Amino acid sequence: MEPDKMDENEWKYHGEGNKSLVVSHVQLSRVLRLLKYPAEDSENPPQTVEQAFRQIQNIVDFSSNVMSSLLGEKFIHSGEVVKLPLEFVRQLSIKVQHQRPAWRCDKVMDIYSGCALCLPNLTSPVLHQPTHTPPLCIEIKPKCGFLPSSKHVSKDIKTKVCRFCMHQHYKVANGKWKRPSLYCPLDLFSGNRQRMHFAIRHLIEEPQNNFKIFKGGQCIYSSKEVSDDSMDLNSLLHHLRPYFLYGNNRINSHMTSKAVLNDFIQVLVNALLSAGGADDGGEVLTDTRGEGRSFCEASLFNKERIHNGPQGLPGDSVLFRILQTQMLDTLDIEGLYPLYRRVEQHLQDFPKERGTTVWSPASLPVCVRARLQMEGPYDEAFLEKLQKCPTEDDGSVEYAVAKVHQYRVAMTAKDCSIMVALVPSSEEEEDDEGQRRIRDFLSSRPPALSYSVSILDLDPKPFDSIPSQLRLDQKIVSCYLRTGGALPKGSPSPHSGIFTAAEREDCTLLFHPM
Repeated sequence: MEPDKMDENEWKYHGEGNKSLVVSHVQLSRVLRLLKYPAEDSENPPQTVEQAFRQIQNIVDFSSNVMSSLLGEKFIHSGEVVKLPLEFVRQLSIKVQHQRPAWRCDKVMDIYSGCALCLPNLTSPVLHQPTHTPPLCIEIKPKCGFLPSSKHVSKDIKTKVCRFCMHQHYKVANGKWKRPSLYCPLDLFSGNRQRMHFAIRHLIEEPQNNFKIFKGGQCIYSSKEVSDDSMDLNSLLHHLRPYFLYGNNRINSHMTSKAVLNDFIQVLVNALLSAGGADDGGEVLTDTRGEGRSFCEASLFNKERIHNGPQGLPGDSVLFRILQTQMLDTLDIEGLYPLYRRVEQHLQDFPKERGTTVWSPASLPVCVRARLQMEGPYDEAFLEKLQKCPTEDDGSVEYAVAKVHQYRVAMTAKDCSIMVALVPSSEEEEDDEGQRRIRDFLSSRPPALSYSVSILDLDPKPFDSIPSQLRLDQKIVSCYLRTGGALPKGSPSPHSGIFTAAEREDCTLLFHPM
């Protein structure tokens, strides 16, 4: 991309989160991620060009130097900071404004700094020569996959019901969603195929902002409350059917909707349990969380229906790497908060140890490594701090800083997204490294699906957000205890979705010998 040849008409709105907006190129497999800030600051940007550059560079450094080491380099695409012509950015902002969801328009795109993060478009992968059938990309936000066991947890319910399931009740009670999702992260992270299938079913049934499907780079399935353009299940089945025409006991192209969904979910489970491109002969690790803590009491999965299979994840799978990183949160927010206060007090006494930024003669930001590195730089020294944290609290600020760093990294892993790209292929041989073949294991005939697995949304969580995270945790737990886990009166039934009660219970015919 040459800055002097940037044309806003070659880019289209792709999506946005709380802190950034994403546009994708209409031909190249590239996206630009631009910062956002509150609409009331639209004529008075809250930060300088240099600060915007540093914010984006911090995202790149955190991803490439910290998360890549913990999650596995093969899953990570860190991108690079680019400087864009301001006129291009302004015209782009005007172009995409009418495509943005109304509920996102309380913030505006940064049109002053010209800084952006350039990344590969993971919804439109370039794996090999294009085929007649475009790639399918599935985005999953798995959330936290374990129950806390910290001695600092004050409410016993937190050790029995997972954060996601409790948060669903809080969101429905506060009008965020009309109905709760029945998805439970502990089922997805269990490594048991039946439970994982059960979890993905519920993601499909109530996607919210935790599940999206893209076809050829275009979002074809997500929550209707998130996107007005998302399609219903019948439309989704129409899109999925060509990918799963081959299988046992299928006559021509006549497939039941149930068979299409089962095949789709089964392939997705395989990708999540794979080594993500390396040999799949890795060790399957048994569940180290203990039988009691590997099940959430709010999950509707019937434990008695588990027929076989270990409770554990392959050691090189994307889910295992994410879960291990999440579990760096050993204290829970309740145990972490006093350590945050210790660090905060120290920074009030010694503010220069937080981390400062100075500017070179070329007006490029150069981050000075302060002793505590609370705001970066996110380099090898930062990673070493959190990896060499003592097991016992010696009362030092260094211990508190290391635990805060661990917590912030764990929170990033709890809020990351997984992108699974499935590309039809008639080739028999294995693809290049990083793209392992999922042979359609329902049949010995083609088509095969090449796949790649990536992790995205790996921004560092702000140190200053810890108090608000504690307050939110208290509100979620209080709401759940106050209602006894029951939904507010008048809430739509979560069971009025795409699966019957019998189908929810029956997971026995979903799995075939591998």
